[in-house]
Amino acid sequence: MKVFLILAILLVIQSALSLRGGFKFLNLVRRGVKRRPGNYYPPAAVIIPCKGHDDDLRENALRFLTQDYPGYQLIFVVASSDDPAYQLLRACLPNDESEAAKQVKASLVVAGFSLHTGEKVNNLLAGVRAVSVEAEVLAFADIDARPREDWLRSLIAPLEDPRLTMSTGFRWYLPGHAFASRLQSAWDASIATMMGEHNQNFAWGGSMAIRRKDFERLGVAERYWQRTVSDDYAITRAVREARGAIHFEPRCLVTSLGNAGFGSFLKWANRQIIITRVYAARYWRLGLASYSLYAATFLWGLALIVLPGILPAHRLIAVAFLVAVLALGTAKGALRAAAARVLFPEETEALGHYGSCYWKLAWAVPWVMFFNFATAAFIRRIEWRGTIYELRSIEELRVIRRDESLVGPRVETEG
Repeated sequence: MKVFLILAILLVIQSALSLRGGFKFLNLVRRGVKRRPGNYYPPAAVIIPCKGHDDDLRENALRFLTQDYPGYQLIFVVASSDDPAYQLLRACLPNDESEAAKQVKASLVVAGFSLHTGEKVNNLLAGVRAVSVEAEVLAFADIDARPREDWLRSLIAPLEDPRLTMSTGFRWYLPGHAFASRLQSAWDASIATMMGEHNQNFAWGGSMAIRRKDFERLGVAERYWQRTVSDDYAITRAVREARGAIHFEPRCLVTSLGNAGFGSFLKWANRQIIITRVYAARYWRLGLASYSLYAATFLWGLALIVLPGILPAHRLIAVAFLVAVLALGTAKGALRAAAARVLFPEETEALGHYGSCYWKLAWAVPWVMFFNFATAAFIRRIEWRGTIYELRSIEELRVIRRDESLVGPRVETEG
C-alpha cells in the first residue's frame, strides 16, 4: 500500500500539471485565433514533399496554391515521375497565363531516390535546391495537411521578430466514424497540446518556416538532413544546438483526416515514437517514464482492489486515487475538445458528432502510448509508404526495402 501511495501521489501530481497545461493551451488558442497575422510578407518559398495518392491530395494541393500571400513560390516534390501523385499534381499546377500564376509560382520537382536519406527528406533537399534566389523564408508543409488560406501569412509573421529562429504549427486529426479514427485523434491531440509559450517547442515538418539565411547558417541541408528520415527533429536539433528559439503558432495547426483501421493506426503511432526514440531520445525517455508510471500505478491499484485479503480502507483509497486520475485525464480531454472547436469552427458538424472522443477516449490514450514507447525500446525499423528503413543512429540509416513499383529505372542518389 505504501508503494502504491507513492506512485499514486506522483501520478496525481503529473495529471494535475498536465491539466494545468491544458488550460494554458486553450487560452493560447483563444488568443491566437483573435490575433491577426500582421503585414510581414518577405519573399517566401513553400516546399511540399509528396508520395502516393491520398483521397484529399487534390483538395489540399489547391489550398496550398491559393494562399493569401503575395507572390510566393510553391514547390511540390516527388521521388519519381512514376509516383501516383505526379500526374495529379501536374494537373493542379496553374497555367502560366492564368490569374493564379500571378499570385503563386508553382512547380513540380522529381528528386530521385537516395540510399542513405529518407525519401521525404531527400525530396525536401531537392526542393530547397529549386528555391529561387529571391526567397528570404523557407516554409515546409505536408500534402496530407489542409491549411487555411491565411496559413502561410500566420506561419511567417512571427519571424518578423529577429529573436525567433523558427515558427511552427502542428497537425490536428479530425475524428471520423471509425473507432480507430477517433482514437488517433485523441492520441495525437495529446501531443499537440504539449506545444505552447515555452522554450520546449519542437518543429513539426508539416507546418514550419525558417529564414533562409538561418537555414543556411545552421547548415541544415549539409549537416542535419543527411542520412536521416526525420526532417523536423533534425532541424529542431540544429536550432537548439545554435541556442535558437522555436515559436509555436496556434493559427498554423492544420487538419488531417484520420481514416485508418486500428492496425494501421497502431503502426503509424509506433512509427512516430520509434522516430522520437532515435532522433529525440530525451523526449522518449521522459515519455517512457511518464506512461510507465501511469501503467504501474493503475495495475498496482487494480490489484489492491480485486485481490483477496486487502483491507476495505485500502481498497477505497486505491479506488479514490484511480478515479481522481481518470477524472483529471477526462478534464484534459474536454479542454482539447474545446480547443478544437475554437480552432476549427468550420468543422462544427464533425466535431459535434465525434469531438467527444477527446475526453471519452482519454483513458485509452495512455495505454496506447505506453505500448508505443515500450515498443520503441526494442524496434528500430519503420515503414513509410512502402519503404522500410532501419534507423541505426541519429546519423545513420539503411534502406531495407523500397516499393519497386515507384522506383522505375532511376539511379539512386547520395542525397
